[in-house]
Amino acid sequence: MKVDIWSDVVCPWCAIGRARFTAALAEFPHREDVQVRWHSFELDPHAPRELPESLTEHLAAKYGVSVEQAQGMHRKMTETAAEDGLDFHFERARSGNTFDAHRLLHHALETGGEPLQDQLKERLFSAYLTEGEPIGDPDTLVRVAEEVGLDADEARAVLASDRYADAVRADELQASRYGITGVPFYVIDEKYGVSGAQPAEALRQVLDTAWAEANPLTLLTPSGVRSDEGGACADGSCAV
Repeated sequence: MKVDIWSDVVCPWCAIGRARFTAALAEFPHREDVQVRWHSFELDPHAPRELPESLTEHLAAKYGVSVEQAQGMHRKMTETAAEDGLDFHFERARSGNTFDAHRLLHHALETGGEPLQDQLKERLFSAYLTEGEPIGDPDTLVRVAEEVGLDADEARAVLASDRYADAVRADELQASRYGITGVPFYVIDEKYGVSGAQPAEALRQVLDTAWAEANPLTLLTPSGVRSDEGGACADGSCAV
């Protein structure tokens, strides 16, 4: 079963969504047969490498609220994240353009497959949302990539070129075709779409439904045997 997830590394709901999906997958009996791949989605494609103002000031200006109200929004998000075991520190956040981060995620996928891409995704979330790393800084991205096992020189070469730019744009084009306007967004087996950081229980239900449809059970009765001849127990008791 394939699960494709569109998200951005500066999206707090995407980090929460990853934590919840990971929890859902851990309880899914067929988790070893699930392929999870991350796809690019830029919330602000025109952002500079690093915002000139604090994230709180940026949020206040974007939504036309006071700085105090923006701080309250961040507090509420921090409390929500804590419920899923995440430690957000928006006062440290140094937001900026995420195009290069997305290119490195494609590089990780090509280099080490889905497991390495997922490791880098998690590391980028924590670097930005917890540690206050400048998410658009090439040196920072190279260091973070090296921490999860990517070769630093190769990562630096990727960022110095235009490699994987087409892959990022292809992801964004596919998102547009799907009608995705917000992230996280999950697509299961190119058939089921789930929008937003849904609770783990809801995501598990989606996995169960998709698996059952892709792997239907066919009931067989041995030749020459009536369907009512096979003994069975049900409803908490056995008729004898």
